[in-house]
Amino acid sequence: MTTFSRSAAFVSLVVVLHAVHVGGAILESQAPHRELKAYRPLQDNNLEEVYASSAAAVHYDPDLKDVNIVATYSDHYGNIRLGRVKMGDLSTSWVFENPANQVSGRKKGPQLVIPRDSFQNDTGIEDNASHSTTNQTDESENQFPNVEFASPAKLKRQVLRQERRGQRTLELIQQEKETDEQMQEAAIEKSMSFENSVIGKYSIWRRDYESPNADAILKLMRDQIIMAKAYANIAKSKNVTNLYVFLMQQCGENQRVIGKATSDADLPSSALDQAKAMGHALSLAKDELYDCHELAKKFRAMLQSTERKVDGLKKKGTFLIQLAAKTFPKPLHCLSLQLAADYFILGFNEEDAVKEDAIRKKFEDPSLYHYAIFSDNVLATSVVVNSTVLNAKEPQKHVFHIVTDKLNFAAMKMWFRISAPADATIQVENINDFKWLNSSYCSVLRQLESARLKEYYFKANHPSSISAGADNLKYRNPKYLSMLNHLRFYLPEVYPKLEKILFLDDDIVVQKDLAPLWEIDMQGKVNGAVETCKESFHRFDKYLNFSNPKISENFEASACGWAFGMNMFDLKEWRKRNITGIYHYWQDMNEDRTLWKLGSLPPGLITFYNLTYAMERSWHVLGLGYDPALNQTAIENAAVVHYNGNYKPWLGLAFAKYKPYWSKYVEYDNPYLRRCDINE
Repeated sequence: MTTFSRSAAFVSLVVVLHAVHVGGAILESQAPHRELKAYRPLQDNNLEEVYASSAAAVHYDPDLKDVNIVATYSDHYGNIRLGRVKMGDLSTSWVFENPANQVSGRKKGPQLVIPRDSFQNDTGIEDNASHSTTNQTDESENQFPNVEFASPAKLKRQVLRQERRGQRTLELIQQEKETDEQMQEAAIEKSMSFENSVIGKYSIWRRDYESPNADAILKLMRDQIIMAKAYANIAKSKNVTNLYVFLMQQCGENQRVIGKATSDADLPSSALDQAKAMGHALSLAKDELYDCHELAKKFRAMLQSTERKVDGLKKKGTFLIQLAAKTFPKPLHCLSLQLAADYFILGFNEEDAVKEDAIRKKFEDPSLYHYAIFSDNVLATSVVVNSTVLNAKEPQKHVFHIVTDKLNFAAMKMWFRISAPADATIQVENINDFKWLNSSYCSVLRQLESARLKEYYFKANHPSSISAGADNLKYRNPKYLSMLNHLRFYLPEVYPKLEKILFLDDDIVVQKDLAPLWEIDMQGKVNGAVETCKESFHRFDKYLNFSNPKISENFEASACGWAFGMNMFDLKEWRKRNITGIYHYWQDMNEDRTLWKLGSLPPGLITFYNLTYAMERSWHVLGLGYDPALNQTAIENAAVVHYNGNYKPWLGLAFAKYKPYWSKYVEYDNPYLRRCDINE
C-alpha cells in the first residue's frame, strides 16, 4: 500500500518506482511539456479500486498537486537512472495496476504504469539521484516491485518494423538464390563451348592472365648457369679439375635444354630433371669450394664483364639505328630512277626551260607567298607541297622554290610536271647551277672539301668510330657533306628580288593556311621561329662549347634555342645586317670544330643570336620523329608538324600513330609509286 502523509501547508508523496523498458529505449527528447487536465483525488479509500482496475485514472486533487513521485528506471544503455515528477504534472494516462495480482488473483500492491512519453520531457523529469535516500528506495521497491512503461502505438510500430525486416530478409534470400541460379546457368553454358587445349603458356579460359610463375623453371636454370660458372672459375683457380669439368658439363646441359625457350611451356619435359641434376652439382661445389669472399669477388668480376658487353651492344645498337635512319630506302631510290629515266626519254628537259621563262615573273613577285624547300627526297618534298596547297585559302598566290642536287634534279622536275597541285607555282632548281656557290666564297664548302673532314665522315663505318660514343655518331651523317643543308644561310643570294620567304624542311607536314605568317610583325628581327627550350633543355649550352672563351664571352648559356624546319626570314633585314657575313665569320672560327659539333643548327643559333622573333608554339610542333609521348591535341592544332629525329615517316622506323598525318598527303595511286612498291 502507498502511504500518504499530509500537513496544513502541503502534502508530499514519495513513491520510488522501477521502470522496466518495454518496446524500446527511454528517450529524453526536448518535446514540449504536455498540458495537464484535471485529476480526481487519489486517496486511501479508493486505492483498492485502483488496484483492481487496470484502467483506473488518476484524477486531479488540489491538495495532491505537490506530491513528489521519485522513479528509478534503466535507460537504453542499461544504466540505472533516478527521476522525480510532481503529481500535478501527471496526465490521465497514468494508472495503477498490479500484473502479479492479475496472474495470481491476489492483490499484493499497486504498480504504476508510466507511458513512454512521460519520460521524453526534460522539464517533467529531472535526474535527482542526490536527493533520494536509501530508505525511500527500499520502501518503494517493496511496494512497486514490477514497474513497466509501455506505449501501444510505438509497440505496434515496433511489430510492423520487425515484420518489414523479415519481409526484406526473405526478398534478399530470394534474390541471392536467383543470382546463384543465373551464375550456374552461365557457367554451364560456357563449359559447353570450352576447349581444354592450352596454347603456349596461356589457357583459352584465362587468356588474358599469365601465371606469375610461368617461367619459374626457366629462370631457375639460368640462375644455375651463373652460379655454376662462378664455382667453375673458383675450381679452376684452385686446380680442382674434376669439379671444374663436371660443372661446365652441367652448364652445357642446362643451355642445351633451355635452347630458345622464353617460358616454361617452351621447355622440354626433361627440363625439371636437368634442373635437379644441376642443383645437386651446385650442392657438391658449395660443400667443397664455398668461400663467401671469393664468391663475392667472382660475382663482381662477372657483373663488370656483363656491363661492358651491354655497353658495347648499346653502342652498336645506336650505330645501327643511325645507319637505318640515314640510309635511303630502296623504294625511294627506285622512284628517283624511274622519274629521271622518263624525264629524259620523253624530252621534257627542253620544254621545261621554255615554260619557266613564261612564269619567271611569279618567281620574283614579292607580293606572293614564297617558300624555300631544299631537299633530295622527291616523295617528302611532294608531301610538303601538297599539304601546303591543300590547306591554303588562296593556293594561286603560293610559290614554291625547290632546290635539289644534280642526281635528283631530273626526278624532281618530272614529279612536279606530272603531279603538281593545281594553281600553285613550282620552281625546281639544281644547286650545281649556282656558280657563285664555291669554296672561295663559302667557307663551309671549303671545309667540307678538306681531307681531314672527309676522313672524319668516312671512317664512321669503322668499328673504332663506334667506340667514340653514341653522342658523336649522329654528327657523322653524310647529309652534312651536302651543301643543301647549308644553303639556308644564303637565301638572299639565291632569291635576290624577294623580301620575305618561308623556309620549310622536307620532313614537315602543313595542316593550316600559312598565309598569316607573312603578316606577322617581326619587330626588326631577321628570323621568325618557334622556341624549343623547356626548362633546361634545348638551350645554347646543349649545342655550343661554353668552355671555349670565344663562345662564353659572346653568348648566354641559358639562352633559349629554336628550331629549323619552319622559319620566316625577312630578307631585307638580312641584307641590312649582313647575316651571311656573320655566318662566314663564325664558320671560319670553327674550322677545327672546337666551338660546336657539325650541323646547321649550332651556327644558326649563333648567326641569329638576338635576331630571332619567337612565334607562337602552335605554328610549329616538333618531335614526331623521336618523341612517342607528344600531346595529341597539340599535334592536331598545330599549323606545321615536324618529324625531326631518326624516325622519319617514310621509313619503317616511323611511329605508327604519327604516320597518318604524313601519309594522307601521299598519292599512293600514282603509277610511279605503285611501280616502286610504295604503299601505306
